[in-house]
Amino acid sequence: MKTKKLLALLLAGAMSVSMLAGCGGGTDTAETDDTASTAEIDTTETESDLAYVQDKGTLVVGITEFEPMDYQNADGEWIGFDADMAKAFAESLGVEAEFQVIDWDNKVMELDGKTIDVVWNGMTLTEEVTSAMDCTNAYCNNAQVVIVPADVADQYQDVDSVKGLSFAVESGSAGMEQVQALGATYTEVADQATALMEVASGTSDAAVIDSLMAAAMVGEGTSYANLTYTVGLNSEEYGVGFRKGSDLVEKLNDFFKTSYDDGTMMQIAETYGVQAAIIEQ
Repeated sequence: MKTKKLLALLLAGAMSVSMLAGCGGGTDTAETDDTASTAEIDTTETESDLAYVQDKGTLVVGITEFEPMDYQNADGEWIGFDADMAKAFAESLGVEAEFQVIDWDNKVMELDGKTIDVVWNGMTLTEEVTSAMDCTNAYCNNAQVVIVPADVADQYQDVDSVKGLSFAVESGSAGMEQVQALGATYTEVADQATALMEVASGTSDAAVIDSLMAAAMVGEGTSYANLTYTVGLNSEEYGVGFRKGSDLVEKLNDFFKTSYDDGTMMQIAETYGVQAAIIEQ
């Protein structure tokens, strides 16, 4: 059922997208200073993210709570498709993965400031993202979908019908961009999980979240049985982001291909019910 549900969400997004990226010193001293300055610049330009990560022994992964990609189990361990893939990638580098919850709106600042080493959290490859980070090849299909209470879902079955709703959206997310495009009223919240809570409590009429999260989090048998998804607003792809110029991008692209070819990627995807969305590497 999860796979059928996920396929329906992705198809809905694809169909709907049409409706809506010096002073002092002698000559010798000056020459010495110039040489030192040049050496500093060269070192900065050629700094290796791979060497940096391996030297400290950890790959710090920037995330938000986002089932089924990154979330905590009963023991407080971070699991999910992205989390498990990040652990496997870190192991391939000879380091350990550490997970750091971040303010999604500040992800680029966190990355550039080296608070984290990578943004790996079901991140949509928007123009804003790809201009601010060096990103991997796309690995997963997704769509942004509207979440409403199940008992009023029949009233909100197309784009025009949802424009008058008040939305809760994750700050800086692809969902927020879609709501802005609708011209609808919205409240920014910390993450998509909080957006769902806003709808469940009645604080907001609706939310826009990733279809992969919707398949795992709303509807019968989930944490939000009283909520459902209706309209798909777009279609999109996920990628992983590193600092500009990072040599870890190529490393992860190679890892994606190897893990796809040997079946590891699909095995992890099946664990979390996202196999229908995986993109061939």
